[in-house]
Amino acid sequence: MPEGTIKKVTDKGFGFISTADGGDIFFHMSNLDGVRFDELREGQRVNYTVGQGPKGQRAENVRPS
Repeated sequence: MPEGTIKKVTDKGFGFISTADGGDIFFHMSNLDGVRFDELREGQRVNYTVGQGPKGQRAENVRPS
């Protein structure tokens, strides 16, 4: 399961995770697992699975490490 760091959290219910390979991956609040969106903070380590969204790859099953 990939691990990354929350790079940005917006007030619109989505954000971005910095991945281990130096890229970024989108996540939406509907793809969280065991955590509420308002509990996530920039700089926090998370685990996720990679899924496919309408605009490309996205993080799914996002949960704190």
